[in-house]
Amino acid sequence: MLSRIALVSTLLIALSGHALAEPLKVVASFSILGDMVRQIGGDQVQVITLVGPNGDAHVYQPTPSDAKAIADADLIVVNGLGFEGWFARLFQASKSKALVAVASTGVTPHELKDEDEEGDESHRTHGHTDGHGGATDPHAWQSLANGRLYAGNIGEALAQVSPDRAEHFLAAAAAYSQRLGVLESWVHRELSAIPKAERRIITSHDAFGYFGKAYGIELLAPVGISTEAEPTAKDVAALIRQMKATKIRAIFIEAMTDPRLIQQIAKDGGGTVGGALYSDSLSPADGPAPTYEAMFRHNVEVLKAALAPRS
Repeated sequence: MLSRIALVSTLLIALSGHALAEPLKVVASFSILGDMVRQIGGDQVQVITLVGPNGDAHVYQPTPSDAKAIADADLIVVNGLGFEGWFARLFQASKSKALVAVASTGVTPHELKDEDEEGDESHRTHGHTDGHGGATDPHAWQSLANGRLYAGNIGEALAQVSPDRAEHFLAAAAAYSQRLGVLESWVHRELSAIPKAERRIITSHDAFGYFGKAYGIELLAPVGISTEAEPTAKDVAALIRQMKATKIRAIFIEAMTDPRLIQQIAKDGGGTVGGALYSDSLSPADGPAPTYEAMFRHNVEVLKAALAPRS
């Protein structure tokens, strides 16, 4: 009788071993990556996000509690492409032994043009001093095709840290990637319905380069790809002149930024503020963009409402 009970117990452990194991301690650098890890890891991960909802990773200042979280982590997930300029120092100070996974591995970077070589004043309005020590746009998650690469990289990292759960994590990453593929088809359908001439917008900072390239949206911004950059009066004046010349009427505030500059540009350029887009962060749980997928749906709906032809 005892041997039969022991056999049943052994079988149960073998069948549900990954469910009985302790959740992996994962640190994600910012809220979008934190959501991706949760979507893939489920109850097998315990996630700490350093830069939370509505936070700005460009200007983030790490805290002692961040160093402790990193020291205790099994896995750390960062974006890479120069996005987290503060991370290397934080990781070194923490003396962490955790695996660091770069979610953007395999992405084809969006290289920004050198504005000094561009004669077109429209390029100068971007303010392409990026604050990251280079001309690479780090906002690669703004393309869902890249988001699928992120999912695969995160799944592989979780599998590497916990080989006994590798099959579980890889299957979850594949399922999540498939969902993102379905969402991308929807994004293409929704935005392609907007006349090409209307697909031109201004945003608070230049965070939508991958989005624009993937989905056929022309974008301008008063500052560069980092919110650390400050637009000059010349930049703003050039942007307003271009608005008037090209009749761009849709201007969008990013949820994490001060809206006053965009509101003034809209007023002076004769445009209207079309709503708030989420670029570098998610919303809190009770907001319109609490997950990466919800962020895309929200942004597309806001764009559609503002860019639809007026009767």
